[in-house]
Amino acid sequence: MKFANVSKGLLLGLSLLLATSGFAANLHNHKGSLQLSDSVTVSGKTVPAGDYSVKWEGTGSNVQLNILKGSTVVASTPARVVDLDQSSGSNSTVLKSNGDGSKSLAEIRFDGKKYALAIDEGSPSAEMSGSSK
Repeated sequence: MKFANVSKGLLLGLSLLLATSGFAANLHNHKGSLQLSDSVTVSGKTVPAGDYSVKWEGTGSNVQLNILKGSTVVASTPARVVDLDQSSGSNSTVLKSNGDGSKSLAEIRFDGKKYALAIDEGSPSAEMSGSSK
């Protein structure tokens, strides 16, 4: 009887561990899409206008963001996951105007999501870019 109770407890514990580790794995690796109508700067690299995929990894609010063209990483930068008051109505970006006239990527928002990825690279004025659906 005692062995049966211990076995059930171990089985339940193992099941919970596997379920939470699968859930946690999903929190570590996220994907989205990004469309840039103008060239932007990300961590000192110029990213030309075009369609990209984005992937970010990490737990909590601090993540590592990679911008990819196909399977090639064109820029990588630390980012923060920030909560939005309401879901974004489309994929969009927030750009910062730099003193030299160039623009830097400040934030990426995703259609239907109540979070965004914020990139901190100084604090010049920000402007919202259009939909990238």
